[in-house]
Amino acid sequence: MGKGWIFSGIASLVIAAGTGAASWYVLDKVPGQMDGAPLLAASAAKPEQAQQKTAKQEAKTRALKDIIAETQKKVVMIELDNGSLGSGFLYNEQGDVVTNAHVVEGARTVKVKTTDARTLDGEVIGTGTDTDVAVVRVPGLAGEKPLQLAAQEAELGDEVLALGSPLGLQNTVTTGIVSGTDRDLTIEPYIYRNLYQISAPIAPGNSGGPLVNASTGEVLGINSAKVTEEAAIGFSIPVTDIRSMVEKWSKNPGSDLPEPSAAATEMSGDAWEAADEAEYLVEAYYDSLSAKDYVTAYAMLGSSWQAGTDYNGFRDGYLDTGSIRVDSISSEPSGDGFTVTLTITAEERMESGTDSTSYNLTYAVGYENGTLKILSGTGKKAS
Repeated sequence: MGKGWIFSGIASLVIAAGTGAASWYVLDKVPGQMDGAPLLAASAAKPEQAQQKTAKQEAKTRALKDIIAETQKKVVMIELDNGSLGSGFLYNEQGDVVTNAHVVEGARTVKVKTTDARTLDGEVIGTGTDTDVAVVRVPGLAGEKPLQLAAQEAELGDEVLALGSPLGLQNTVTTGIVSGTDRDLTIEPYIYRNLYQISAPIAPGNSGGPLVNASTGEVLGINSAKVTEEAAIGFSIPVTDIRSMVEKWSKNPGSDLPEPSAAATEMSGDAWEAADEAEYLVEAYYDSLSAKDYVTAYAMLGSSWQAGTDYNGFRDGYLDTGSIRVDSISSEPSGDGFTVTLTITAEERMESGTDSTSYNLTYAVGYENGTLKILSGTGKKAS
């Protein structure tokens, strides 16, 4: 499954072999913090122009970080008794959480986990039969400030954030743009109309999470991984289309719930191949590094790798930034796990200038205590 994602903000790529005790960095240490502009173009700007540009960029970055921090507090992870996971977000002060219908399919009660480590009880009070939307009431969230729903539809090119818990990695944020509108799909039993197509990657666990306007923090849509075959393409249901529906369920909880079926209970949650999860984990690793979320990236490493590289050493290797493009990625079963093979092009910024180098990398991905982890890896320059 080839993809061409560009991840800015990664100064070095940590590769651990065997048990993970040995590690090396692909990229050399680079000077200063880069703003992502081409190195030569940035150096050619006048000093006062560069200072003004930097100040504006820093203000925009701070505003974005504030939006992410505030939004994350209102995004929850939803877990069913059968272990399937999804996401949702608080949309009113009654403690009501919006999610996808397929996330809670077959369930009447769920567990809701918040970003501050609370585990709360939730009750499904409304769910669509042909619309992939549901509402879960969580008494423990009543009185808390909800996210604001957008009153207008998103436009092509709008910068967006997709929040959720892909692969159970709570509090994950991916960025992108609205790359298409008015998309129609039918994935039985649900009919999807007027969808946003987004470039922000989503995967299992992201379903039900909010698509947020990166400038205002308003919720534009409900993300759905169920209709996504490629992790590089996401789809989101506009909140303007379902607002009246969820408000009706909140006013009349449980009034028109469909009868659960045994088949629905067995099949609830996202249908996703394990090999896709392995590939997504490796790409999510780079996405976290790009966002300077070193804690999440480090958490994706297996225990043997972490034993050979402590967190501070891991983080320090990524403080100076460059960019990495994932040119291709594939996976195949290997024992109890998977071998993920990818090719990247790394921009190496040094005092002498900027150079781009391609690398061929191989990761071993497997399960530790039921959670998918990056266990080890090897790499070399492409010939």
